[in-house]
Amino acid sequence: MESFHDFLKLLDSHLGGAFWFPYVLLGVGIFFTIYLKFPQIRYFKHAWKVVTGKFDRKGAPGDTSHFQSLATALSGTVGTGNIGGVAFAIFLGGPAALFWMWATAFLGMTTKFVEVTLSHKYRVKTEDGTMVSGPMYYMERRLNMKWLAVAFAIATVISSFGTGSLPQVNNIADSMETSFGIEPMITGGVLAVLLGLVILGGIKRIAAVTSRVVPFMAALYLIGAMGVIFANLENIGPSFVAIVGDIFTGSAATGGFLGATIAYAFNRGVNRGLFSNEAGQGSAPIAHAAAKADEPVSEGIVSILEPFIDTIVICTITGLVILSSGVWHEKFENVFERSSLTFVKGVYSEQNEQDREQMYRYLNDLDGHSIENFNGEIQVIKGRPLPGDYTVIHARSFAEDVKVSLGDLEEDYTGTINIENGLPVRDAVIVHGKSLIHSAALTTQAFTRGFFGEYGKYIVSIGILLFAFSTAIAWSYYGDRAMTYLLGPRSVMPYRVIYCAGFFWASFSDTALVWTLANVAIVVMTLPNLFGIMMLRKEMKQTVNQYWEDFEKQHPGEK
Repeated sequence: MESFHDFLKLLDSHLGGAFWFPYVLLGVGIFFTIYLKFPQIRYFKHAWKVVTGKFDRKGAPGDTSHFQSLATALSGTVGTGNIGGVAFAIFLGGPAALFWMWATAFLGMTTKFVEVTLSHKYRVKTEDGTMVSGPMYYMERRLNMKWLAVAFAIATVISSFGTGSLPQVNNIADSMETSFGIEPMITGGVLAVLLGLVILGGIKRIAAVTSRVVPFMAALYLIGAMGVIFANLENIGPSFVAIVGDIFTGSAATGGFLGATIAYAFNRGVNRGLFSNEAGQGSAPIAHAAAKADEPVSEGIVSILEPFIDTIVICTITGLVILSSGVWHEKFENVFERSSLTFVKGVYSEQNEQDREQMYRYLNDLDGHSIENFNGEIQVIKGRPLPGDYTVIHARSFAEDVKVSLGDLEEDYTGTINIENGLPVRDAVIVHGKSLIHSAALTTQAFTRGFFGEYGKYIVSIGILLFAFSTAIAWSYYGDRAMTYLLGPRSVMPYRVIYCAGFFWASFSDTALVWTLANVAIVVMTLPNLFGIMMLRKEMKQTVNQYWEDFEKQHPGEK
């Protein structure tokens, strides 16, 4: 298992973690935005009219309304990334990361329009009477590339577990335990049963649930966020200044935050934006396949709203909550994860400007620093490491009030700890203290800085529960449509049972392997889809032009 994980990490470094991947995604978005003359702007108003059912026709083929399909697709994209992912992007890339999330969402609106339109055009009706589609269908039926379609469908099944099921419930279980003291296994068991009751009913039940859950969870989260934003209204202007200003300067190495380069902010913002709205991944077209529509372009136009709602609205609100509250550069008591912990050689001070500059260069892999990782022994007395020729760095900040425990966080350790290449040799060594925090923990702290005070953290916990659970629902549908393509309708029920079982297991298990697997599967999904829509670019333009010709005849002056 260890060697397999190492193989996946190596594969991930060449795919999901590769520097070129965001450029490929953005490049396709830029091309279609120009090629189709900015459809995300020109068709935005029309999209709202379509989704509200203004141009619906009775008897149109499909299983769900435009709104239900949009809600299902949104439930797959609006997840824990909107709560913790934005915080992680700001933590790594500073305020400018939010700007790059906006940019990717703007371009992603066009990419999603294209992929949904083409997939919807080649949808088919299955033996059980339901409509199915997705990139695998246009790959086979239009491009005659069955092998590519199979590879995409397999990657979709893997991603349904790695993206939609296992990590989502793991986040829910952690949040419920932290906020309410509920055992992860209990959380997983209850939610697995509820998940089964929803997804076993198929797309109509899934659409019925998501069309109710998505508006409710968005409203609840919005109320909590506004409580913070209005309580810190005087900081909203400076927050926007920081977002735009950091685009050109990078985050300064000041205060607790040790900054990020301009390129780092770009990479982190682009990656979070892309994986938040899934534009180009090929997942949303599967949800939109069920919509009742005669014209594939009309459903593609509806999908333009997804990146707008997911990233430009919800992610922006989260970002403003974090920035206006000021928690993103404050230090909090927490347990130091090994992945963000380093003992460096030498004594450095946060109050010394030259030391901050040295650490800034070290953390951002820039030339001009002389910092090395510490190797040696450190004496610990009653949990307190004795001063020596070392400095503790955690989460891009100088750690404070550092303590050491062994195995049990409540028991202070006395003895010696060995440090090799900047990390304790023994995994049982727990280092904790004050440092910057990130992800959902950072968003949770931000929500306590508003009108709701400490109760704000419960809004985040409930938000994670609803966001993550709805994501699991949507991705179960993506997975079962991929299974339908690969093995037929009879394979769907066994898949759903395994999906629910995995959902329960992941609530109390380590999903590091799953996250790595998911990162690889996402790229395997995305690259064939981007290749396919580029191959069909001329057909896409012809399809759009024909739609508007027909629409003008049927609805004069309504465009």
